[in-house]
Amino acid sequence: MSSTDRYQSPLSERYASKEMQYIFSQDKKFRTWRKLWIALAETEMELGLSENGKPVITQEMIDELKAHAEDINYDVAREKEKEVRHDVMSHVYAYGQQCPKAAGIIHLGATSCYVGDNTDIILMKEALELVRSKLINVIANLSDFATTYKDLPTLAFTHFQPAQPTTVGKRATLWINEFMMDLEDLDYVLGSLKLLGSKGTTGTQASFKELFNGDDETIDKIDPMIASKMGFDDVYPVSGQTYSRKVDTRVVNVLAGIAASAHKMSNDIRLLQHLKQVEEPFEKSQIGSSAMAYKRNPMRSERIASLARYVIVDALNPAITSSVQWFERTLDDSANKRLSVPEGFLATDGILDLCMNITAKGGMKVYPKVIEKQFMAEIPFMATENIMMDAVKNGGNRQELHEKIRKLSMEAGRHVKEEGADNDLLELIAADESFGMSIDDLKRSLKPENYVGRAPRQVEVYLRDYVKPVLDANKDSLGLKADINV
Repeated sequence: MSSTDRYQSPLSERYASKEMQYIFSQDKKFRTWRKLWIALAETEMELGLSENGKPVITQEMIDELKAHAEDINYDVAREKEKEVRHDVMSHVYAYGQQCPKAAGIIHLGATSCYVGDNTDIILMKEALELVRSKLINVIANLSDFATTYKDLPTLAFTHFQPAQPTTVGKRATLWINEFMMDLEDLDYVLGSLKLLGSKGTTGTQASFKELFNGDDETIDKIDPMIASKMGFDDVYPVSGQTYSRKVDTRVVNVLAGIAASAHKMSNDIRLLQHLKQVEEPFEKSQIGSSAMAYKRNPMRSERIASLARYVIVDALNPAITSSVQWFERTLDDSANKRLSVPEGFLATDGILDLCMNITAKGGMKVYPKVIEKQFMAEIPFMATENIMMDAVKNGGNRQELHEKIRKLSMEAGRHVKEEGADNDLLELIAADESFGMSIDDLKRSLKPENYVGRAPRQVEVYLRDYVKPVLDANKDSLGLKADINV
């Protein structure tokens, strides 16, 4: 059977990075299982687990387990699973075949969720850390972009209708701000992740009460010791057999938030590319359309939007799964978790790679002359308030001039829309003696930088006071480059 005669996930074939794919790979999963079994056995040995004064677990057993922590005998595990229909017991068996001295103490006192759930937490933590690094790099790229274009005036849009001008850099800070909010959410969830520990079949640790003869003080040490060995500071203090599936909900909601921010940015870029103001990267041999050879479609931004919708909708899966868990454990979460959590991460990883690629230095092109041309076509309408004020200073009546400007604006708009003519509002105002202003006087008042308010200053202050401290604190994460597969 070849790879071309069965379904292959586009997330792994086309979109997600090798690093994210490895986190959710079989190798990573089952090697983590073995590390957890080693941590459990070591903890039980260190806490003096014994029978009739004789240690149940010896250092020789631990050394044997560690010697085979990486070389997983998948063939044995697969054959056993066909027989017993249980993945954890199949791997316990396979590990035992490689470690005959330790075979009898592997998984001692644990239930399947000891390896399954703890591994899920560990993988989500590593995946969130990778997402975090990429998110910080997107913020850094956009920060450079905003700095470069902080002074470049451009039409702002409300309802996608021309509105009071802003700058290209100021608009980029709106994108940054949403990603910064996502980073805050991510850091909160990442900082709150805890290990399940080893709670037993219904969360009561009954098996350890039996193993340690009811010694509560010793049993209390099991979870903290396992957590420490696996790189965690704490465990969830109470649970059923599983950690609460609300944890998955919180994690995937963070991914959905990032997806929403990326989707908003990609939509803006697509609209700006339609206006020919901005253009995402387009490679020398890239084809935009199979029929229309001249096309330069915003494929990367469209892909961001497409994947983002998938992640946003995917956030419903953990939420619904969390809500329908029965009592201490039910298994209708398993198949859903195997899809929704890894694929949410893989899709988000693909989104962030695309965001890094588009926003990297030299990636997104800005066309100032097009921006200026479109700006100047609309600015006469937006300058009318200033023109009216100047005319009043020259002795005009504010109310009368307001009505005249309103009528002249309607006339100029009609010329543009019905006749396809250029905006001639300035000429119409200059021809009206009540304004007392020549066409040259009017044109001198139309400097674009006079209409952007405090946008350049806002960019400087925001990047200096809010973004730079975050980037400085995470400078070791900067410098990532994104490879786009297709």
